[in-house]
Amino acid sequence: MPDDVVHVRATVRLLPSEESGRSRPVYGGYRPNHNFFGPDNRAMTMGVIDLPAGVALHPGDSIETTIRFLNWPGLEGQIYSGRQWRIQEGARVVGIGTVIEIVRAIQ
Repeated sequence: MPDDVVHVRATVRLLPSEESGRSRPVYGGYRPNHNFFGPDNRAMTMGVIDLPAGVALHPGDSIETTIRFLNWPGLEGQIYSGRQWRIQEGARVVGIGTVIEIVRAIQ
């Protein structure tokens, strides 16, 4: 793995369909935008939400899983235990993430 990737264990909660508009589940390898910088800030980082093979995360449900974030300008210092962030598809918020622990930080 490249040294510019942060690995975290996190709880990911997809908002219910009524709140997010998302009606379909997501599967492993899901690559939404991750917004740590505020609701009006369009600076986002890319990250991959890993789910076990065959597991789907449905709107309204939560799961504890691993996420790999690519380093992004300003991201350092934003990821720490207990930190929440918005999971977005474009400008639409579809979920909330909460960092449980940093598994491997940027080196």
